[in-house]
Amino acid sequence: MICGKCSLFFKSIPLFLNSVMTQLPTLVFATSNKGKLNELQLLLGTKMKLVSLEELNFFEDIPETTPTLEGNAEQKARFIYNRFGLPCFSDDSGLFIEHLNGAPGVDSAHFSGSRDDGKNIAHVLSLLKGVSNRSAYFKTVFCLVIDGLAHYFEGSVSGIISDQPEGTGGFGYDPIFIPEGYTQTFGELSPSVKKEISHRSRATKQLVEFLQNQ
Repeated sequence: MICGKCSLFFKSIPLFLNSVMTQLPTLVFATSNKGKLNELQLLLGTKMKLVSLEELNFFEDIPETTPTLEGNAEQKARFIYNRFGLPCFSDDSGLFIEHLNGAPGVDSAHFSGSRDDGKNIAHVLSLLKGVSNRSAYFKTVFCLVIDGLAHYFEGSVSGIISDQPEGTGGFGYDPIFIPEGYTQTFGELSPSVKKEISHRSRATKQLVEFLQNQ
């Protein structure tokens, strides 16, 4: 049962597929991660307005039980789509480290047994102590659900894992990931640089292109 206040809010959300591009389309982003939300809104700029789960008054945990980024992204997007009936997208991202056979991968958000970024970073660095091969890559997969159909977009960026955390920008493993062609971590690089080269940025560009062609 949807409360009257929430119902009015939902009715105020434009159906972005029927919107002309001169108007600001609105899209639900199925995440509770404010870092991701802020970063995606920065990447999208004035192309569209993201609606967060908090704005939908939704505070439940969304299942993430599949073994792949693609599966988890679709699982989350469909969960919200089915609940609210609104066009929605979600993402799943992972850090894949060569020496660890691709770990933490799909388990990146809770690799240390918790969702604490500092603990996850410390766990990765402990496993790489004394290791010379520190090659890794970040990968993001978006799943957009419209009219029950799923559409996927992905981006990746290669780099290496630093010896220790550097910088306070970004979130997750950003302070220990040095992208290829740079000497600073994502935690040290400016938002404008990260906007151009990050895995999430590359996936976002594909998503925007898709929406603009609808």
